[in-house]
Amino acid sequence: PKTDIVFLKVHKSASSTVMNVLFRFGETHNLTFAFPIGGGNQLSYPHHFFARFVQGFSPRSPRRFNILCHHMRFLQPEVQKVVSSSAVYFSILRNPVQLMESSFMYYKGTSAFSHAHSLEEFLSQPYHYYNPAKSDSHYAKNLMTFDFGFNPNGEASAKRVQLMLKAIEASFDLLLISEYFDESMVLLKEILCWDLDSIVSFPLNIRDSSTKSPLSDTIVEKIKDWNRLDWEIYTYFNRTFWERIDRDIGRERMQREVKALRERQAELARTCLQGTGSVAPKDIKDSSLQPLQHGNAKILGYNLKQGLDKETEHMCRRLVTPELQYSSALYKKQFARKPP
Repeated sequence: PKTDIVFLKVHKSASSTVMNVLFRFGETHNLTFAFPIGGGNQLSYPHHFFARFVQGFSPRSPRRFNILCHHMRFLQPEVQKVVSSSAVYFSILRNPVQLMESSFMYYKGTSAFSHAHSLEEFLSQPYHYYNPAKSDSHYAKNLMTFDFGFNPNGEASAKRVQLMLKAIEASFDLLLISEYFDESMVLLKEILCWDLDSIVSFPLNIRDSSTKSPLSDTIVEKIKDWNRLDWEIYTYFNRTFWERIDRDIGRERMQREVKALRERQAELARTCLQGTGSVAPKDIKDSSLQPLQHGNAKILGYNLKQGLDKETEHMCRRLVTPELQYSSALYKKQFARKPP
């Protein structure tokens, strides 16, 4: 199994669920994480990543960490200072249409979105609300482009797009697609040589559907247009994703693997969860499993079954622990004060 991993955690793209997979694997195998200084959950985002943002990094004695997976704005030469040269690099993409709809709800408080009553209103005259000079403007335009380290306000000329796609391809071993999450996990399992239980997960940081609204065709086109660079990244890597499946796994085997993954997930849900799955924030009984609520989104969570034996309870709890709580527990464990 591969243990040196860089995950570029793109915002609002099922990346919290992927992070939980990495947290569990790292904890099980006693691996080290490249944590933001002082804990936290972002590596000085939205600035480009620098090695000095990592707790325990020193240029004099370059210490390598196994897993880098917290929010960052990608800058490979700096990333290479904190992980081994053999690390596997991967990220996850989401259709920019859904991504923008999600960002509008989640980042409602940002400068670009706070004065627009609806996404329609924002898109009817975006430059009335959007000011690229504001430090939080990246949430409102080409967010994936930004997270990959590029200029979200660059022109979408054919030449520029080509250079960007080539650069991403040169840096990353695998790009997952959140709309095909299970297939993505199977591909990840394959490239990392992990077993099925290492990649099984429950969806984390997901929104209650009551805050989601269907988008008209006109709005969809406006979103694609406004996020042209993201759209180019997504359509290109969505295509290469399926080419890779055909080349490395084949559709039939992929179907079998996905079926096995879903069956194992259903089995774990029956073992671990009260009821049939995620519940509204007000219905989460254990406050330590309460996910962060942000913007106008309602973030769902889980209730664990009562009376589980100790080992099962531990396994189940790790599957449903929200990102911030899990990250801080691992941080404390990794940087526990050594007794004198």
